[in-house]
Amino acid sequence: MFSINLNYFLRRIVGKPTCQKHASARLGVSARIINIGQRSSQIVIGAGSIIDGELLVFPHGGQIALGDWCYVGHETRIWSSTSIEIGDRVMISHGVNIFDNLTHPLSAALRHEQFRQIATAGHPSNIDLGEQPVRIASDAWIGAGAIVLRGVSIGCGAIVGAGAVVTHDVQPWTIVAGNPARLIRTLGPHER
Repeated sequence: MFSINLNYFLRRIVGKPTCQKHASARLGVSARIINIGQRSSQIVIGAGSIIDGELLVFPHGGQIALGDWCYVGHETRIWSSTSIEIGDRVMISHGVNIFDNLTHPLSAALRHEQFRQIATAGHPSNIDLGEQPVRIASDAWIGAGAIVLRGVSIGCGAIVGAGAVVTHDVQPWTIVAGNPARLIRTLGPHER
C-alpha cells in the first residue's frame, strides 16, 4: 500500500536535499531517503521504481543511481559515499545491505573520533572510508538478507542468493550463494 511518505515531503518543504525521482517512481511509507549530502541529484530514482528501504548518501560524497522499474525491499539499506549504480529492472529483496564503503575507518582511534563527531556535530564531511564503487547491472536479483560489499560489480541478469555475502564480482547470468558468495551455476539460455 502506498500513501504519503511524510519524512520525504517534510524534508522537501523545508528545502533539505532528498532525491530526484521520476514522477512514476514511488516511495513506500517505510522508505527512508537520507541525503546528508548537498544536492538532491546525489540520489536518482528511475521511472516505475518502488522504494520500501533506505537510500543514504554521506556528507563527504556519495551517489546512488537507481534505474527504471527497480524494487528496493523493506529494511534494505543502500549506503553510498562514492558511487552505487543500479541498472534497470533490478530486484533487491528485503533486508539487503549494499555499501560502497567501510562505513567506519579501520583505525580504532579514527573510529572513535568519527563516533564522537557524529554524536556531537553530525557526520564528518571529510573522512576516508575506503570507498570503492558498486555496480549492479540490469535484470539482476539480490536475494533477501544478502550483503554486497564495496568494489563489487554484479553482472547483467545475475542472481545473488538469500543471505549471500558478495565480496567479489559476479559474472552475468550466474547464480551465487554463500559466505563468501560462490558460483552455484550459470543460467541457461531459456532462463535469461
